[in-house]
Amino acid sequence: MFESRNTLLFRLFVLLINPYQMLKYIAGLGLLIPLFIFSCSNEKSTDQAGADSVRIILPDTNKMPEGEFGDMVKYGRKLMLNTAYYIGPKGIAGQYLGNSMNCTNCHQDAGTKPFSLNLMRSHERYPQYRARENRVLTLTERVNNCVMRPHSGIPLPHDSKEMTAILSYLKWINEAVVKEKAFKGEKNLEVTLMDRAADYNKGKEVYVSKCQRCHGANGEGIFTADSVTYTYPPLWGKYGYQPGSSMHRVIMQARWIKANMPHDLAKWDKPLLTDEEALDVAAFVNCDSLHARPNPKTLDYPVAKTKAIDYGVGPFADTFSAFQHKYGPYPPIIDYWKANGLTPKY
Repeated sequence: MFESRNTLLFRLFVLLINPYQMLKYIAGLGLLIPLFIFSCSNEKSTDQAGADSVRIILPDTNKMPEGEFGDMVKYGRKLMLNTAYYIGPKGIAGQYLGNSMNCTNCHQDAGTKPFSLNLMRSHERYPQYRARENRVLTLTERVNNCVMRPHSGIPLPHDSKEMTAILSYLKWINEAVVKEKAFKGEKNLEVTLMDRAADYNKGKEVYVSKCQRCHGANGEGIFTADSVTYTYPPLWGKYGYQPGSSMHRVIMQARWIKANMPHDLAKWDKPLLTDEEALDVAAFVNCDSLHARPNPKTLDYPVAKTKAIDYGVGPFADTFSAFQHKYGPYPPIIDYWKANGLTPKY
């Protein structure tokens, strides 16, 4: 039976203002349609081969808490983004850093960017054992570890406003993730390890063509106009990160570079550099015979069996040279460790 003209117009009006009824009506006509559900969640879903159930998660900075705790969270985020301004050599809240870099230079977007040394899991993971120090560290100690190594600084007092703010911020961004459930980008992007050593001469070519415009011909970086911090940080030299820093490891840095550099061209799902180029340029940046850096006074990875395989200073739990540990090829080292019941870390 056909509906009257007025009845039909009324039904159409209801459908237009009620999308759910529209879907039911169309389904009743036997049409197959895709259904998209949009929400106001702070989780953003992105596909990746082999990880369809894993999502990109970003905290909503418009929903930061209020009150005294919220003030600390907000200050903590400012410290992550503008570390040198607050606690650098010219810091307005104290002079704790030995250089003018910011935490966000490595932990991009204040530690929330996927595949960029993401920090959103850190609050729930500490205390934890750290092979580099061969002991269990608290999160406070881990924060100061970064202050002292990449920044060549002195520790923040454990009860300082700045330390409390950083810990508060790390707690808040941790609330955006589901406990013990993986999220995309919490670890750095994988690279395929080569059957040859990473070549710092080839890496120099990559650096000149892709990196030098921002980081300088001598890896010195580019200062802001007020010289308080960097627009682009230094990669080596007196004010670069120390040899004990995570970025001084070739595999570690190559993974980070692949997802994030050049900063204005590369994305984690659309890298500009190949895996080989990322490994080669990491070898060039971290080549100690070419580039001087601040020299740490402490011993890193004192236990050979827990040492990262791309850390190029002995003792080693195998027969491979320091050169091969630093530059590769890494697959033979990995195979050796596995054949001898060891777990290779890199």
